Amino acid sequence: MVATAPRRASERAQVALREEILSGALPGGEHLGEVELADRLGLSRTPVREALSRLAAEGLVELHPHRGARVTRFTEADLDDAFDVRRALEPRATERAAARASAADLDELDDLARTMLATGAPGPGQDLDALVELNRRSHARLLEIADTPALTSALAGVVHAPVVLRTFHSYDPDSLARSLAHHAEIVAALRVGDGAWAAAVMVSHIANARAVMTGDRR
Repeated sequence: MVATAPRRASERAQVALREEILSGALPGGEHLGEVELADRLGLSRTPVREALSRLAAEGLVELHPHRGARVTRFTEADLDDAFDVRRALEPRATERAAARASAADLDELDDLARTMLATGAPGPGQDLDALVELNRRSHARLLEIADTPALTSALAGVVHAPVVLRTFHSYDPDSLARSLAHHAEIVAALRVGDGAWAAAVMVSHIANARAVMTGDRR
């Protein structure tokens, strides 16, 4: 029990800081001082230091000897590289998920897809910031279901780049509608256990995002 409290504290710090980075509250290049963060989060420096190390492993934070930590600043080249990695790996993970998804997993993914459709629908109720988090959860859940630690580790950093750059604020209505429909179609493919179909939709999903963010229609 003694070791549990520090671990939970570092996890709380990790979650809190990740949310601030992904929401844009902590922008790229922002210095992350351990003392300041510990005071603001009401924690000691040790769990904050551990949280920063984990966020560095996710690609959200850069650790520099003698200079401390900073929020990663993603460039256009970084974004292009991220899509290359996603195109190579994420469809494979999605295909694996088709053989592993339980009924409960499918219901959870379906709920996320339906919520995304409602949240992204044009009109006064549209909430693009909320959509960013829903999208992150959906992709993360697919990786969890696929249960491929190597792929998950390789994708950990690259999936964050479009999120940090506020992906959905860059979408035109047609591209956004396609993206949201992809999530629903992936769930449909998983329900019938068709990994090839699910992987093909993920390829289209990534290509759609790449076209929006970089103008590259590969």
